[in-house]
Amino acid sequence: MASKSGPISAGADGHDFMHRQRIAEQYFISAQNKSRLKYCIFFHFILFFIMLAKLSADILDKLDIFVLEIEELEIPKPLIWEYVWCFSIVISFFALSAIKKNRIPSIRRYIYLITIFGLGPVMYGAVYYFKDLWIYIISGPTKDILLWQGYPYGVLWYAFIVVAVQVHLFSLYFSNNLLSAWLARGMKKLR
Repeated sequence: MASKSGPISAGADGHDFMHRQRIAEQYFISAQNKSRLKYCIFFHFILFFIMLAKLSADILDKLDIFVLEIEELEIPKPLIWEYVWCFSIVISFFALSAIKKNRIPSIRRYIYLITIFGLGPVMYGAVYYFKDLWIYIISGPTKDILLWQGYPYGVLWYAFIVVAVQVHLFSLYFSNNLLSAWLARGMKKLR
């Protein structure tokens, strides 16, 4: 170790950095995107609990459980896409297991399934509520759009949809980066 005032041995002056070992780029990309994908999955869980709160009235009705406070909210009946989207939370476990052991088949399954069950239903909801949003933007609250607690229902859904689309697109982007990094690592082993 070199001291400030004493003699400096050869190679200890900091100019030997070119010979030091560096982390391969695919490992750096893998670590970075694993962390980012975990954040996306965390936000997916938050959105799931928001959706579950919205679906709670319908779920309790199907179970013949009456809770006055929830019934008084008069939450509109859910559409099928809302239940299909809730299934996408199960798919996030494919990504979590892939992250743990760098499993290429699991991350591929996650990419395909989150596109179908995560992004697909949300895009359907965007198309379904677009008319209500457009009417609200053009003419404000009218009798043509559904209101819930005084708020336009389509606009409330669009707030959810915008966040959900971002979470799913970022998840797809980070999982694609992971897949590329893991495949690059596998190719170097074959050479």
